[in-house]
Amino acid sequence: MGEAGSGVRQAVPAELSSFIGRERELSALAALLATERLVTLTGPAGIGKTRLAVRTVRALGDRDGLDAVWVELAGLPERCWGGLLGELADRLAGRETLLVLDGCEQLGEAGAGLAAELLRLPGLRILATSQRRLRIAGEAVLAVPPLSVPTAPSVQPLSSVPSFPSFLPGHGAPDPTRRFPVADVAGYAAVRLFAERARGADPFFELTDRNAGAVAALCRALDGIPGALELAAGRSHQYAPAQALRRLGSDPLGFLAGGAGRSTRVDAERSLRLASPAERLLWERLSVFAGSFDRAAVAEVCGFGALTPDTAVEALLRLAPGLLADAGPGRYRLPLSVRAYAARRLAHGPAGDGATTARRHRERCRVVAERAAQLWRAGAQREARALALRELPELRAAMNPLAAGGPGAALEIAVSLWFLWSACGMAAEGRRHVERALAVHPAPRPARALWLAAWLVAAFGEADGADPLLVEAWKEAVHEGEDACLAYLAHLRGTIALWEDRYEDAAEEYREGLELLPADPEFGPGREALRAAHTLAVARTDPASVPVEDGPPGGAPDGSADLWARSWVSYAHALVQRHEGHPAQARRELLSALRTQFALDDTLGQAFSVELLAELEADQGRYAEAARLLGAVSRTRPHAASAPRVQQTVRARLTPQAFRTAYTSGTRTPLRDLLPELAG
Repeated sequence: MGEAGSGVRQAVPAELSSFIGRERELSALAALLATERLVTLTGPAGIGKTRLAVRTVRALGDRDGLDAVWVELAGLPERCWGGLLGELADRLAGRETLLVLDGCEQLGEAGAGLAAELLRLPGLRILATSQRRLRIAGEAVLAVPPLSVPTAPSVQPLSSVPSFPSFLPGHGAPDPTRRFPVADVAGYAAVRLFAERARGADPFFELTDRNAGAVAALCRALDGIPGALELAAGRSHQYAPAQALRRLGSDPLGFLAGGAGRSTRVDAERSLRLASPAERLLWERLSVFAGSFDRAAVAEVCGFGALTPDTAVEALLRLAPGLLADAGPGRYRLPLSVRAYAARRLAHGPAGDGATTARRHRERCRVVAERAAQLWRAGAQREARALALRELPELRAAMNPLAAGGPGAALEIAVSLWFLWSACGMAAEGRRHVERALAVHPAPRPARALWLAAWLVAAFGEADGADPLLVEAWKEAVHEGEDACLAYLAHLRGTIALWEDRYEDAAEEYREGLELLPADPEFGPGREALRAAHTLAVARTDPASVPVEDGPPGGAPDGSADLWARSWVSYAHALVQRHEGHPAQARRELLSALRTQFALDDTLGQAFSVELLAELEADQGRYAEAARLLGAVSRTRPHAASAPRVQQTVRARLTPQAFRTAYTSGTRTPLRDLLPELAG
């Protein structure tokens, strides 16, 4: 059998391309080959398994004179499989050799048998590349990870949510058309690879502040997979990065198929073709997940019909090496190209699995959102936030009001996640989800969703814009008998009054809200949050009546487990301590509040706490420091709130140039850096 027919080469293939961001894997693989007889590189198609093997074998050959034989299995016809073992055994007998079996998944179960038989030869070591583990004795596995990609900010402007979230895992990215510092992304391996390949396709390409955001978003959307990045970069002569991102979002397979080199659709088709029927069915059903998933999610969503929950999990474990490992143990994600191709197959499958899978996915999202809300109400607020953020790609997909569940299902999930929008710094995104669903919901619109929309409009800085929603929400809450909603509407009116320095009105609204709120409300902030708001208003109107000496430092007088409410009580206590001339105690209360506000990413709470810290600094004559603090939160405070009084004081005490310098410095400095007491 000749080399052309068998894929057997004496020489290692030439370097496929430059080697970017793989130094750690290169070192790890070399170390494994020094001690193990069988090493398998695993990962999805395009991840760079072959490239890593080539570089490692060439490096070892240059350094140690390694004798290597390379076998390309990816394109090997099945008629050649039977004679491969005999040819290799004859060629390798009596040699100290490293045999590279590139693309073992092509042989299916026969690949494991081939490797096991060849390992009977003394002096032979095997390096295999495969989308599957061989699962034979003595196998050492090295999973090849994606290239490093820039992280997406967790909070975004309202206008920046992409219109096509289904295939873009970087869904929370900022607007890619906005200027973005090159220095913030240039060090990531995926960006470096994209820029290098883009220059090869377009000699005039340059990574600039104008396109860095779009390049970063492309790298995230393509999962940091080198093969996909090279295909996308190969189209730089046709599309600017922002245009490429839009085309990728609308038609991933079509866009990537038009790049240089092998289409990722070919990789996706091959991955599915080599899978068993159960695995192919699971591939298709997994495409319903917008982000990562674990075994429990797969069993719950995909385990029906021909796949039971147990067989779905078993198939997942077999497929796992060909998936992307996500943050957290046991969590996986489909590569973009595979997901796009599998979703197309699922949508057009003859069994009608697509609708059932989508319905099960949507129901799981509803349960997850309610579970997160229950955790929040129970005081496990860090856990609630972590759960919601981990599942946010799925929850976003389920909040699409144009999906089969309709706007009602979308609003139910959005209302359950009220805390994520209101208390965890994501008001802009929450407002978008709620308003989009309300816009297509038939009348009458649900009171709960109208309350949340009104709150998010006000929190976003447009108190006047909340008035029509307040009126409609009150009408529907009365009609539906939603006492909790009526209570929360009173709380919102009180909050608007508080921001406008109408403290007596605020206290009265908060009292009304507490009277209306049921003992155990089914949704929303709950009694402790309303009680904290009332305490805050009273601290402005009658500070002597706020018993700051009761309870633990920074805690609510009744020892509430509601950390978010407790942070506002700490803020109220700080107001009282400052009023009574105890700045050190006031600062301790504010730092206590800020620890919780940082943990929950409560940017609204941070803004008010830091402004009160600025007042304490000004009281001590530290006007420049007060100006820096005001600058640091200038972009997160609600526009509807009255300007902080301390700002006038600081302006009067500093020269205009000194104020501008300190204030601007604050806007450019991370808030934590201005608060050394919170370090660590």
